[in-house]
Amino acid sequence: MRILVVGAGAVGGYFGARLVQAGRDVDFLVRPARAALLREHGLVLRTIAGETERIPVRAVTVSELAPEYDVVLLAVKSYGLEGAVDDLAGAVGPRTVVVPFLNGMRHLGVLTDRFGEERVYGGVSMVMTRLGASGEIVEVGRMGELIYGPLGDAPVVEPDLVHKALDGAGFTARTAQDIRQEMWDKWVFLASLGAVTCLMRAPIGRVNRAPGGPEFSAGMFAEAMAVATASGFPPSERIRTLADRIINDTERDTSTSMYWDLTHDNPVEGEHIVGDLVARGRALGVPTPLFSLAHTHLSVYSAGREA
Repeated sequence: MRILVVGAGAVGGYFGARLVQAGRDVDFLVRPARAALLREHGLVLRTIAGETERIPVRAVTVSELAPEYDVVLLAVKSYGLEGAVDDLAGAVGPRTVVVPFLNGMRHLGVLTDRFGEERVYGGVSMVMTRLGASGEIVEVGRMGELIYGPLGDAPVVEPDLVHKALDGAGFTARTAQDIRQEMWDKWVFLASLGAVTCLMRAPIGRVNRAPGGPEFSAGMFAEAMAVATASGFPPSERIRTLADRIINDTERDTSTSMYWDLTHDNPVEGEHIVGDLVARGRALGVPTPLFSLAHTHLSVYSAGREA
């Protein structure tokens, strides 16, 4: 199975590197400047244990693509989605599936409109990594899991073949029976944690130690649950238990990559993670006053960066 990883950032770079180390046939689609660096230095991974790994990888650019891949792993930030879809189109052949690992749900429509439902899977990634200043991938916690599954009943590449391509590479890989439910579960949790920490500009423990903090955090999660339930995907018991433990926590400095980006003057995925939840709530008649406030806050921040 030939695998193309679109993006060599904190998510795609991490899982792609592990697949390479497991002996899989992997190319990385990147920009020319990044390709030159990867060809010379490989992917650099700094582990949570403080070790530095250098993994030789094959980097390709758009002009070098051919429709010869079986699986395309799409791991870019949501604000780069449209450009990435245009770039990877040349890799999609009659027996290719695109497996995206973006947060939220809006990207599924973009991908199915472009490639057809039979060539698109849903996907969830769970990993604690960041991209360092020199392009290295930095582990900040011990977590690595990919969850995936077809959107329709007749994918051009069967789930067992996709699973065989991704399994046994040093991280957990599993096929979901209902990938949309898995995606909604992660979205509800991530959007709530991200909206709370970004709006309050503090990790969740500090927020919940403040007067009114626990009620604010619980209210944010309740809004997300209400939108998910009205959309036909009520959060699972597993994600509600996780939220009870993390979103109500008063001790740990837990946050999200969106909070990291916000506090380091980086672009944020406010529209895809928070704005889309607000829009769906509005369309379904579900009030989301706290999420709407967080969306406004993130929008003002983004406008300031672009000014």
